[in-house]
Amino acid sequence: MPAPLAIRVDTKDDILVALTDIAPGTEIADTLVTTEEIPAKQKLAGRDFKPGDDITMYGVTVGSATRAIAAGELIHTGNITHKSSEYSGKKTDMPWDKPDPSPWHGRTFEGYQRDDGRVGTANHWIVVPLVFCESRNLDMLRTSLGKALGYSKADAYSSLANALANGYRQGTGIEELIQLHADTPTPAAERIFPNVDGLKFLDHALGCGGTRDDARTLCGLIAGYINHPNVAGATVLSLGCQNAQVKLLEEELQKRAPNFSKPLLIFEQQSYPSERDMLNRAITETFSGMAKANEMQRVAAPLSKLCAGMECGGSDGFSGISANPVIGHCADLLVAIGGSVILSEFPELCGVEQDLCDRCETDALATRFANLMKSYNARAEAHGSGFRENPSPGNIRDGLVTDAIKSAGAAKKGGGSPVVDVLDYPEPLSRQGLSLLCTPGSDVESTTAMAGSGANILLFSTGLGTPTGNPVAPTLKISSNAELSTRLPDMIDFDTGAIIRGEKSIDELGSRLLDLIIETASGRFVPNAVQLGQDDFLPWKRGVSL
Repeated sequence: MPAPLAIRVDTKDDILVALTDIAPGTEIADTLVTTEEIPAKQKLAGRDFKPGDDITMYGVTVGSATRAIAAGELIHTGNITHKSSEYSGKKTDMPWDKPDPSPWHGRTFEGYQRDDGRVGTANHWIVVPLVFCESRNLDMLRTSLGKALGYSKADAYSSLANALANGYRQGTGIEELIQLHADTPTPAAERIFPNVDGLKFLDHALGCGGTRDDARTLCGLIAGYINHPNVAGATVLSLGCQNAQVKLLEEELQKRAPNFSKPLLIFEQQSYPSERDMLNRAITETFSGMAKANEMQRVAAPLSKLCAGMECGGSDGFSGISANPVIGHCADLLVAIGGSVILSEFPELCGVEQDLCDRCETDALATRFANLMKSYNARAEAHGSGFRENPSPGNIRDGLVTDAIKSAGAAKKGGGSPVVDVLDYPEPLSRQGLSLLCTPGSDVESTTAMAGSGANILLFSTGLGTPTGNPVAPTLKISSNAELSTRLPDMIDFDTGAIIRGEKSIDELGSRLLDLIIETASGRFVPNAVQLGQDDFLPWKRGVSL
């Protein structure tokens, strides 16, 4: 049987998703014929709409008609505006169709056991400043230690630049030079500490000049990274006079780890007679700490020690029907085997709030989630914005024409399990199961936050392509369509395009994705973002970021 041209995601929907380019006059179903060309990924009206009529997709309200729309017509920003349903805490219990975890019974992954019982999927040493004034010193450490220890990635771009410079010195003409390409393989760096997966430098532009709350929030995030199961130890650089004081960091670390036992090296520049004296000490002691971290070995650990953070970025019109549901099924499997899942990006949960409230285990959790959502949107609206402005131009071009359409598809990454906790940024994960974490929809702010809360692996869906990674949590990139996977193979690790073609099921690919997570957590599969050294770290300065 041929794959359908368009589908209703939910039986209650009155708009459909085009799975391929559809010509005008094409019969989609009984009495439904396209009135114009409908490009793949775009939405078409499944019935006639009058101005002001609600429009439903994924079984929830996702917009309102701004003019009359005929059945079979293209849905676009000229005939629809954002609208979502009201919500007000837990109203009912939401059943969960729990998947069968028995195929993974007895399975383990090879990870790094920490003293607090958590298990890392990697073993990193991090260097982080408490304030932007230390960025230059961070660069000094990156240049010296990174290169000497084999963590600075050699790259073909330097080879190309050197070839251009040398050719120009020798008198080669510009026209000939621009034909050069760096096609020699990039040499792999030889690390002297093979059991330390990375020496990561977490630079940022915060730490002073903001509010005292900003400083404490930053220290909470940094404490989360220092205490992260994928981190063996940390070097912290402080100037001394900034808002983000060492004492604040120590208080936030104590909240997260009362029995903290990792090496923590703190260097406050204003306490040293010279920059050189401080950096010499920092280099020497960091080297010593990494040598100790190198003694750690991977050991077998239960899958219940896995914690996956769910993200989407560069989303397209297929993300909500292929990649995100696959990630959602994988999330349900992780919860079923006792693991943990973090769903963030609160601006991209707009429209499905009531469903998430009803999935909360308690009334208090539902109330907290609803209050966080409403206060976040109110702050945005006070600045003349709101969740309605979350979709990017790329999202809109590919069919995500309202925030509610985008959000209803994005929420699929969380699966259907009960919500066991609701966290406000940068609170740490404290319960196994599905937790909601308040973050922006901005990719790097959100992934930075989820790792800071304890995610030891990240699953990232994309339909348009994005290179985003994280310094400490390996990031698997999942494409919503095969064209992207073929066009950008150095970016994509897992393709769900077979769902669009009708060749594979969501459950089948979700199970395969869990197997890939186990391989990644064991260090046997290295995601593209890790290979590229895509170490994106962007703290959220609490404000209007969508």
